[in-house]
Amino acid sequence: MTVKEVLAQLKSMGDEARRAYNAKVGPDGAPGAGDNQFGVKHGDIRLIAKKIRSNHELALKLWETGNVEAQQLATLIMSPKSLSSDEVDRLTRSTTCTQVAEWLNAYVVAQHPQKDALREKWMKDKDRWAARAGWHLTASLVNKDAGGLDLPALLDRIEKELPKAKPEVQWTMNNTLLAIGIKDAKLRKRAIAIGEKIGLYKDWPASKGCIPPYVPVAVEAMVKRKG
Repeated sequence: MTVKEVLAQLKSMGDEARRAYNAKVGPDGAPGAGDNQFGVKHGDIRLIAKKIRSNHELALKLWETGNVEAQQLATLIMSPKSLSSDEVDRLTRSTTCTQVAEWLNAYVVAQHPQKDALREKWMKDKDRWAARAGWHLTASLVNKDAGGLDLPALLDRIEKELPKAKPEVQWTMNNTLLAIGIKDAKLRKRAIAIGEKIGLYKDWPASKGCIPPYVPVAVEAMVKRKG
């Protein structure tokens, strides 16, 4: 398929109601998808990816369109190992919205051979998308019980930086705080105290039965669930 054909198919699957929903500012405070999107359901994007399979060259061309669904599709058909670390860095910094960032971080960045070096670089970066990716990788490491992380130092950073961080960064930084609270019993009390002090996502509109991202509530719920 060509870029033109893919965009035409995505446009045909678009839904105006979903487009309007995607354009709204999310409850996390991050900006919505904007106007360069069709409002396509994620399941439909995955169906197209399944038909195309892997096509790295097409993926890079789709990314350059700046269209939200085209970029999400690109993350599914891209070959992470075919990218240099500089190319991954460029893709990350050119992210258009949180919807795209989630897919890029999960399906490309997390699969890249140089992700550890990129994480260390991004954790010091002021770019919102690079920092978001760095904290995303850090949260994943905590969840996997990976060694080498100074968790008390991470809590120091989170306590200091989270309140003033950009919404896009707050999300994955909060995920790291949550992961520490769940995985490390010795640091759990402090992680919860930081969450209470900052109060981020305290008023999150969670549906019945869902766990909100507010750390004091989420940590307790997840620890209880794990038994």
